[in-house]
Amino acid sequence: MTATTHRSLEVSATSISEPVQNPLFKGNLSPTLRTFMDEPATPTAHVRILDAIKHEHRELQTHIHKILISTSADEQTRYQNQLTWELARHLIGEELIVYPALVKHVKNGRAIATGGRSEHQDLKEQLKMFQGLRSTDPRFIPTLKALRGDLENHVRKEEDQDFARLEVTISKEDSEALTRSLGRMKTFLPSRSHPLAPSKPPFETAVGLLTAPIDIVADLFRKWPHPGEDSRGNVSALR
Repeated sequence: MTATTHRSLEVSATSISEPVQNPLFKGNLSPTLRTFMDEPATPTAHVRILDAIKHEHRELQTHIHKILISTSADEQTRYQNQLTWELARHLIGEELIVYPALVKHVKNGRAIATGGRSEHQDLKEQLKMFQGLRSTDPRFIPTLKALRGDLENHVRKEEDQDFARLEVTISKEDSEALTRSLGRMKTFLPSRSHPLAPSKPPFETAVGLLTAPIDIVADLFRKWPHPGEDSRGNVSALR
């Protein structure tokens, strides 16, 4: 089998490469399994952590936009699963990799991390509700819009204050190392929201490693956006 091709995504002044889905894999193959099959996106080794986080935030916003503008219940379900998969891993990844760095390097970092985890808990609970709704449920869109509102506020605070302070405190090399650690860690994280799970390492790490295989098996039976489908669209930024 030939190697999976890559395409570049521009984030601020830095480029992040993301694997293009191999057209040989079609149907309900979940993003979780594609993660293991695709080649590593090696250029992310030179991306600073704030740029990487901003890139993930834009991806989340795009999935939400896709759901809101779609008139197809099937497409909404596919992007509901995609959003859940991305956001669940994003939140835990920040808690395991970025928040400990805040505590270590930023003045009052422990208080900042505690506040961030509290906001994450609210988002996890909203995501838990949203991931369990059918796209035809009258609560589907209102629940998503409520989640979007809280996510926008959280993202704005992270990008303008919390993670911006971390970025100017640590070296370029340390920032890029955080990005690499985040990428590696997300491979093993749960793909659904589990708000009752611990939100601090090492217990969050242990519970995540136990929960992730269960989520991966369940993902096999879920619908996903079709491989190769452009999910980005022309949308405004989250902030």
